[in-house]
Amino acid sequence: MTAPFANLKAAPAFEGRFAGKAMVVTGAAQGIGREVALRAAREGGRVLFVDRAAFVADVAAEAGPGARAFEADLETHEGAAAAMACAAGAFGGIDILINNVGGAIRMRPFAEFEPAQIEAEIRRSLMPTLNCCHAVLPHLFARGGGTIVNVSSNATRGIHRVPYSAAKGGVNAVTSALAMELAPQNIRVVATAPGGTEAPARRVPRNAEGDNSDEQAWMAEVVGQVTDSALMKRYGTLAEQVAPILFLASDEASYITGSVLPVAGGDTG
Repeated sequence: MTAPFANLKAAPAFEGRFAGKAMVVTGAAQGIGREVALRAAREGGRVLFVDRAAFVADVAAEAGPGARAFEADLETHEGAAAAMACAAGAFGGIDILINNVGGAIRMRPFAEFEPAQIEAEIRRSLMPTLNCCHAVLPHLFARGGGTIVNVSSNATRGIHRVPYSAAKGGVNAVTSALAMELAPQNIRVVATAPGGTEAPARRVPRNAEGDNSDEQAWMAEVVGQVTDSALMKRYGTLAEQVAPILFLASDEASYITGSVLPVAGGDTG
């Protein structure tokens, strides 16, 4: 059973929780990233909404005068560095980076993937996080510390998404290794691992070619596996994913680093 869209109401903001904080949220035009960035702005953060979709500017406009938008292809290091430079220039520095870009492009048995498709999945769901983690470091060092929150996935254990699973396994490894390396610099690195999440239809589909009949059937198998693997036997809502991401980004989580928090109704991945 999936959660009804009636439950997708935005959670009440914690007034001032991010007051004085300069934040970058990637993948901020749609889905989880959009809701994270908007709520962070409601909670007082100065937020740079980053996405390669041009309508990210419209989303940032909803957040008010403390928000900015920046278009970038974060699969390239140049795009990541330009985004961080924009945030630092606009806000005088960066305190928090939330890496949200990613998502399986195709659902199919591993044997059915073409080599170019495997590489595309890795570029989409690992490289933006790796690039942004690297590009933000000079700004966090200049600030004397900060926080990186990576949005991973519990799909490190799941069917029909092996390249995506490998990419998110890489995100988990980046999280734990970088946390150990950066703790002496007062930088926390943490992650959430969302499970299946109900969300409005994407304005920009992940698979621009569209799913053929086989892929639609394989997708249905994935939905069944994800639902069955969750102890709560349903998908989560956007609000249920946003809350733990922003908790980990906040000073309330000041003694948490290196952790990957499953947010998947009991499926730990």
